[in-house]
Amino acid sequence: MKKINFLLPILIWLSVTNLVSQQSRVGIVAFYNVENLYDTIDTKGINDTEFTPKGPKKWNSERYWEKIDRLSEVISKFGHHENIPGAAIVGLSEVENREVVEDLVKSRRISHLNYKIVHFDSPDRRGVDVALLYQQRYFTVTNAKAVPLIVYDPKTDNRIYTRDQLVVSGIFDGEPMHFIVNHWPARRGSGPPNGWMRNEAAKLCRSLVDSIIQIEPNAKIIIMGDLNDDPTDESLRIHLNTGDDKNRLKPDQLFNTMGNLFKNGIGSLAYRDKWNMFDQIIVTQTLIDNEQKGYKYHSSRVFNDLFLQEREGRFKGYPKRSFVGNTYKGGYSDHFPVYIVLIKN
Repeated sequence: MKKINFLLPILIWLSVTNLVSQQSRVGIVAFYNVENLYDTIDTKGINDTEFTPKGPKKWNSERYWEKIDRLSEVISKFGHHENIPGAAIVGLSEVENREVVEDLVKSRRISHLNYKIVHFDSPDRRGVDVALLYQQRYFTVTNAKAVPLIVYDPKTDNRIYTRDQLVVSGIFDGEPMHFIVNHWPARRGSGPPNGWMRNEAAKLCRSLVDSIIQIEPNAKIIIMGDLNDDPTDESLRIHLNTGDDKNRLKPDQLFNTMGNLFKNGIGSLAYRDKWNMFDQIIVTQTLIDNEQKGYKYHSSRVFNDLFLQEREGRFKGYPKRSFVGNTYKGGYSDHFPVYIVLIKN
């Protein structure tokens, strides 16, 4: 038995079969698509009418606060498999505004973690944004900005308004670290292919990474988000330039921490009996380089505990969501959250 000095100010005894067999500092970085976390107000200029008391989903205060409680329950359990009590960083997508995020971090299950918020309103037509939660005890923000993805409809030449990419830089437990939170354009179901939009999102994200590295060559950068593509898709492999074999990465490639999980049949959401890994966390090689000091990537997880799953019927094993169509199910999200473990020896 060895003592582990966690990022949180407590000491926990673990056996050598757990995370590490020596004294270490450990932190969790998570991402969660919370699926349509809207308030109940019909906001002018935002396509959110369905999430109002008079809309087809009959979205009222009771359902809203139940959704807040459900999501906070999930966030409260990040890291419990590893005996780590709480994530230091949590990226979110599909939040309508800062107010709903404030309600989330103040909820009874996670208020003790004292999460602070980084959020900017984006021009997305549905009014959903990305955000970053962080525990101020472990992360200090030095810079934050929202970078727009500017794309145009090839038929009309009109701009397509979608989510910004959130770049947050700061000091993570004593060392510089950068986070980029994404929610790339969605697939259109039976409509015309729009993979080109996610390719453009990947190019923008790659340009942000390269800009940081140009200023800080050994920067530790963590990309997270609902990318609406799998690790094997063109946007990830070519335009963001990722790989999933740590031993065969080219010098300029990023390491996709979810790639091998996807190869093994694990996904973060399901559609028509097929698992996808749209929710991903990707890191620069500085986080897997043993020559680098400080925090390093240790492991990744799709957080798919049974309480988050449909327990019976046709969709058994799928994420238990809040709505199926306009029928209220009182679940969590149509995505499972994902997280990585960072360790500093």
